[in-house]
Amino acid sequence: MFWRMTGLTTASPVETILDKENYTLEELLDEDEIIQECKALNTRLINFLRERAQVEQLLRYIVEEAPVDAENKRVFKFPFIACEIFTCEVDIILKTLLEDEELMELLFSFLKSDHSHGTLLAGYFSKVVIFLMLRKTVPLVNYVQEHQEIFCQLVDLIGITSIMEVLVRLIGADEHMYGSYMDTMQWLDDTNVLEMIVDKFSSSDCPEVHANAAETLCAITRYAPTGLAAKISSPSFVSRLFHHALEDSRPKSVLVHSLTVCICLLDPKRSLSTSYYSYRGQGSAGSSVMANPEAIDGMLESLADLLRLLDISSSEVTFPTTYGNLQPPLGKHRLKIVEFISVLIAIASEAAEKELIRLGALQRILDLFFEYPYNNFLHHHVENIILSCLESNKSAFTEHLLRDCNIVERILHAEKHFTLSAEPNKPTVPAEGRSPPRIGNIGHLTRMSNKIVQLGNNNTEVQAHLQDNAEWTDWHMNVLLKRNALENVYQWACGRPTALLDRTRDCDDEEFRDRDYDVAALANNLSQAFRYSIYSSDDIERAQGSLERDDEDVYFDDESAEVVISSLRLGDEHDSSLFSNSNWFEFEENRVVDENSSSSPSPSSNGTDEVTATENDNDEVVDTATSDAIGPGPNIEEPEPNTGLDDDPKEVPTSSSPTEWVEWRVTSDSGDPSEIGATEVVDLDSLTGPSPSSDNNSVVDGETPPPPPPESSNAGEESPSDSVDRDVELDKDSPEAVCG
Repeated sequence: MFWRMTGLTTASPVETILDKENYTLEELLDEDEIIQECKALNTRLINFLRERAQVEQLLRYIVEEAPVDAENKRVFKFPFIACEIFTCEVDIILKTLLEDEELMELLFSFLKSDHSHGTLLAGYFSKVVIFLMLRKTVPLVNYVQEHQEIFCQLVDLIGITSIMEVLVRLIGADEHMYGSYMDTMQWLDDTNVLEMIVDKFSSSDCPEVHANAAETLCAITRYAPTGLAAKISSPSFVSRLFHHALEDSRPKSVLVHSLTVCICLLDPKRSLSTSYYSYRGQGSAGSSVMANPEAIDGMLESLADLLRLLDISSSEVTFPTTYGNLQPPLGKHRLKIVEFISVLIAIASEAAEKELIRLGALQRILDLFFEYPYNNFLHHHVENIILSCLESNKSAFTEHLLRDCNIVERILHAEKHFTLSAEPNKPTVPAEGRSPPRIGNIGHLTRMSNKIVQLGNNNTEVQAHLQDNAEWTDWHMNVLLKRNALENVYQWACGRPTALLDRTRDCDDEEFRDRDYDVAALANNLSQAFRYSIYSSDDIERAQGSLERDDEDVYFDDESAEVVISSLRLGDEHDSSLFSNSNWFEFEENRVVDENSSSSPSPSSNGTDEVTATENDNDEVVDTATSDAIGPGPNIEEPEPNTGLDDDPKEVPTSSSPTEWVEWRVTSDSGDPSEIGATEVVDLDSLTGPSPSSDNNSVVDGETPPPPPPESSNAGEESPSDSVDRDVELDKDSPEAVCG
């Protein structure tokens, strides 16, 4: 390591301690650099830590609580450092631990019932055991197999999340565990670990225990070995689960988390859907448990008891809200029942379909939808239920919704009475002294109505049912169609939101892909950039050479522009970019005009010829420093002459032929920036002959230009000025022209 190289730094404090004749483990643990020295494989340090006495002391820091009067470093620092030493991947230290039976017993003594189980030490214990599972799988599994009481101890402490993680990985219900050691876990099929976990629903009243038990069972459903996965989906296990969930004496958290396990049995990957990364295809490892028909039959046996829990008439609980009172509130357990029915319909089981229709489950769920108009969680699940029924192409579900549930009439009634009902016997009552607010489920009703209309276009029975209802036809034509047009984001004047195109994308990681690069415009811009020499360079000769290039030297085709686009995306963190602006040459030329207008003109040296117009305060400048052949263009009318350069302006003679002024920039050979920036204002027409007032027809220090010579009477003969105009005039429609 660099800190051990001579001349760079002083010796490590750990080396200083090791140089002593007598030193203790506490002295080393108190040094902050001990972890770095372990990772650097300091020989003397590792030889000391590998000793059995030192390994035992490190374990005691992890599994034993510190005395009440202990120092803070004994309570916090030493357990942390001890845990980090075990997880530094020093095999010789791990070997000392795994090969000693007493040390392993000391490690797992943390799980004993007579031991204190603080969350801090539980986290350190969990980290060390999980690290041993990953690095020393076979020795650890063999030890646990010989001491199966460890499973009972882990299940008893399942309410501690760190202990629950150890249990999940030890069972093999983790997607990253035991990729090559599945054969070593076959003995778990003969244990009763699943029964011990599910019995925690009846033996404990702690919600944390119920939540962790459900999470463990869901993990087993998704990733456990085949034997355990088949066992958890058996009818006997499902019946045992519902038996605990439907006990009247049990808290509602038992029902909620038991239904979570049932939902995971029906759709194993559903519990991952709340995570964004599930859309990226993660979590595909492990065995996938499909819905077992026997498990579904076991669930349907308890469906009637679940639907009875949706009855709210017997509850007297009142919950005040900002919009009124809920009497009673919906509750997590009723919401979980609706979610369970939603998943049950989505698996397209004929037995479930018949039982749901027979028990009138959809009617009761629709009642809750309209009775709780502000519970968006409920509305989401009910909408999924309706859409699943309509998309299933099963006439029994569709007819049940239209005939028995009267969904069309209920939608029309809610649209007509769109404010909260003030009846005192309703579950949702508006606040006293305030006007009733609008109901909050209109958006879900709109989507369900659109789905019914879409189904009617392909189903004659549905279409006939809708046409027989004159009120629906009128509402569809006058309300629904207008609402859809109003809410169509693709027709908004401000443009549609780009996020609607890809809802599964991470806007933070892939925001740069929202940029639109016009390849053709970029190629044209790059070509003109080199032609105009927009990029400043200290090498004047190189800039002069760029002016003499022809179009073939600077032309960028679409393929080249695509390469440039790839490199430009590396710099998209900036808010603005010249390459994303199709009018960036206008900005550059405006900058040139501003620079020229801010400085007074001076005569150029060494034969430098630049022609600049001084017609008005906002000068119109035409740049002819291009290699393109430019034809003659129409004359530009000359405005009032600018007299701001001289306090004693002179009168400008009028002429029937207006004078054109252009800017001619030629780079000097001398390389002097002052000479390069010098400008000279010249009458172009005077280039054909001498002027009576000046030898070079220049305007210096604000003098006004002389009138142009009269037009030649010989119309058939081309004058020298015409040839000059053809060489230097710009067409107004040309891309190089800048219009004021």
